[in-house]
Amino acid sequence: MARLLLPHVRKRPRLEIIPFIDIMFFLLVTFLMVSMKLIPHSGISIRLPGAATTDAQPQKTEVDLTITENNVLFWNKEQIAYEMLSTRLQSIQKDSSQVFIRGDEKANFKRIVQVLDMVRSAGITAVTIATQNQPSFFPQKP
Repeated sequence: MARLLLPHVRKRPRLEIIPFIDIMFFLLVTFLMVSMKLIPHSGISIRLPGAATTDAQPQKTEVDLTITENNVLFWNKEQIAYEMLSTRLQSIQKDSSQVFIRGDEKANFKRIVQVLDMVRSAGITAVTIATQNQPSFFPQKP
């Protein structure tokens, strides 16, 4: 019995693109996550008190007033005396700046109210008290 010789068809290797797309997306996500971690957090490390009605605010603050647990006052990241606050607020009042007041939950509430009063006395109306989102302390009525 004679064997028939068929012409040998050479198969080209097939290039699968889906695994390459998966790898590219993985690298992109990894790059983005690492980039986000490299951005330094601006501000003094404090624990904000919770509030049920917290809204996300834009991060375009011009002035960030922080009152720590020990009632130390910071203007952005610079520690200042309470006596200097009113002078500094008067200097930015004409710029119609936005002021964020961030008080540690263990800070003296009287100090936070004094700072809020100084900001309002300077004629600044764009004032926000920073809180973090947390369930309400009071039971909700159905």
